[in-house]
Amino acid sequence: MQLHLSPSMRSITISSSNGFFDFMKVKIAARHISSRTLFHAVLILACLLPFVFIVTALVTLEGVNKCSSFDCLGRRLGPKLLGRGEDSGRLVNELYKTLNQVSSVEVPNDLKLPENFTQLVNEMKDNKYDANEFAVILKGMMERSEKEIRESKFAELMNKHFAASSVPKGIHCLSLRLTDEYSSNAHARRQLPSPELLPVLSDNSYYHFILSTDNILAASVVVTSAVQSSLKPDKIVFHVITDKKTYAVLEAVENHYGVRNYYHGNHVAGANLSDTTPRSFASKLQARSPKYISLLNHIRIYLPELFPNLDKVVFLDDDIVIQRDLSPLWEIDLGGKVNGAVETCKGDDTWVMSKRFRTYFNFSHPLISNNLDPDACAWAYGMNIFDLRAWRRTDIRETYHTWLKENLKSNLTLWRLGTLPPALIAFRNHVQPIDPSWHMLGLGYQNNTSVENVKKAAVIHYNGQSKPWLEIGFEHLRPFWSKYVNYSNDFVKSCHIWE
Repeated sequence: MQLHLSPSMRSITISSSNGFFDFMKVKIAARHISSRTLFHAVLILACLLPFVFIVTALVTLEGVNKCSSFDCLGRRLGPKLLGRGEDSGRLVNELYKTLNQVSSVEVPNDLKLPENFTQLVNEMKDNKYDANEFAVILKGMMERSEKEIRESKFAELMNKHFAASSVPKGIHCLSLRLTDEYSSNAHARRQLPSPELLPVLSDNSYYHFILSTDNILAASVVVTSAVQSSLKPDKIVFHVITDKKTYAVLEAVENHYGVRNYYHGNHVAGANLSDTTPRSFASKLQARSPKYISLLNHIRIYLPELFPNLDKVVFLDDDIVIQRDLSPLWEIDLGGKVNGAVETCKGDDTWVMSKRFRTYFNFSHPLISNNLDPDACAWAYGMNIFDLRAWRRTDIRETYHTWLKENLKSNLTLWRLGTLPPALIAFRNHVQPIDPSWHMLGLGYQNNTSVENVKKAAVIHYNGQSKPWLEIGFEHLRPFWSKYVNYSNDFVKSCHIWE
């Protein structure tokens, strides 16, 4: 770029360095120019020249120097100055077109894929890939990443399933030590309760809790927390249902109702990971867990027959802790309903308290979609008030069995495995919602549970795989459970159960 001043100072010309065109020419009339006017002209040129230099540089770099007019220059540079490059839009459209074409192309099995983005960039520079080759390689890298993520998810589910299903060494040791004590110590084999207390077992003036468990340590926490939190501990009666002590009862129930057929499906078939989702895979793992095929897990559906002389009971899971006196539960009017439970479709915790029927049931199955409402509110097992008198006037147990059989016929595809989904169906129109402060859920599957809310709840429930007695339990929530473990007990100490 050059600036020319005529000898007479009557014209000023700005031209490109290659001389192809005159960029700007200013003619000055033949008259006297004052120093003031000249100063202003030079000042304007000083401000204008840097801009002209930049524009000329852009024109030269992008091949616009062939433009011979301001109109051409404006068409080429205008969109760029306004941030709307037509080349950029064209490139994006071409990229979309290429990706759509490649979406139906099979990535060759022998194609060597870059391990990371840096390697991809380097290979593009070295091999000069065209758009189609780049798109195929990118698709291959994405498919490989998706496969690795999928496999990692399945491995995580498998490992967590094994961790949750295993019996910790300390608890196994405790069971063995207590069994040995029972066999060698006559005092440990004394009748419980003592003969004079037998009438209390069917006295409806007492607060009757029913606990179904095969975990001695978890059961001790439930009982200890209930007694320590009660205002009237002498009025509490615990009915503990477990494998050994009620073996005859369980066998009688199985033989009388033929219930074993309802809980055993195809639990040995393998899972093809290529045509299943992580969610369905987790359900299949649960289906193969002893917990979900044991009658002990379904025993609550037979409570009216197991306790024929009781009118109202509170049923507890063994992964709960009681933090407040529960005697007011017996004063709650259930309005003729059978089951007093906390609803789980509304609350401040949108992760835990957002459960509706669609959460548990497979509404793509016609049997479910034709009979259930996906927006129906779910409720929680774990701490339930059961009016056994009202229950005996219903067909809840028969409905429960019917749907279990339908689920087996459907190869366990009607709902997520567990005892709650069939109960949600069986107890429809028989549930009375109670205040959520009585029963707080989610301590076994949500790490960000509010500690302040935990402190306020009457019953906290470690539902989920991360039980407080397992190493996968959440550290900040474990103390609410572990403070009821008697670590000074000789059996607990000898089994090195960690605090």
